[in-house]
Amino acid sequence: MTTFPLTFGTLSNEVLWFFLLLANFSAILLAYRFFGKIGLYIWIPIATILANIQVLKMVDLLTIGVTLGNITYASSFLVTDILSENYGKKSAKKAVFIGFFSLTATVIIMNLALMFKPNEFDFIQQSLENIFALLPRIALASLIAYGVSQLHDVWAYNFWKNIFPSMKFLWLRNNASTMVSQLIDSLIFTFIAFWGLLPQSEFVQILITTYVVKLIVAAIDTPFLYMARFMFNHSMIKEDKEEN
Repeated sequence: MTTFPLTFGTLSNEVLWFFLLLANFSAILLAYRFFGKIGLYIWIPIATILANIQVLKMVDLLTIGVTLGNITYASSFLVTDILSENYGKKSAKKAVFIGFFSLTATVIIMNLALMFKPNEFDFIQQSLENIFALLPRIALASLIAYGVSQLHDVWAYNFWKNIFPSMKFLWLRNNASTMVSQLIDSLIFTFIAFWGLLPQSEFVQILITTYVVKLIVAAIDTPFLYMARFMFNHSMIKEDKEEN
């Protein structure tokens, strides 16, 4: 009997990946709609922390092994692009620093928590260590890659916006900034985390597959940026008066 990707209520990884993408980008628009600019700031720590947990899970997409977390991590680039588009460079850079602080604080606090000796009733210590006890090299790679790539994304988006300010070029400034920034992120993280530890062929495969997935996500997030701009132009955002 032929087996289809969707059988007996079981969804394939490819279908789940698409739903995860919609869930992330839709959550950003909902946060923006009901909480305004603050909602976008809130999403940044959510994305950075969840992505660094999800990245530990390996899945197959179209027979290619990839780490989960690329969608959630890439969603932070959509947030900074929305902030750059609707509020300017200063607001977008603030979001980057919020993300960097959130990731740093999470690594430090959770590793301190893991130092506590569990009692005889504890059953979660090993699971927490598997998730949060990051090797210093991996943690360093994640922090540097995030900071450099996000700051470049903010700079690049505003660079292209100054050259092509018209709304008809919104797709250009979004993709031109994000796709290059994702390449920078993949290069920095992969080289710091894995260079010299993996065979060259495996190293190259991880680098290419990671970037390709991020590239696809960056292209798909464009309609959501248009929706965010539409909501902003039509006063559909519930902004905090004190924030403005």
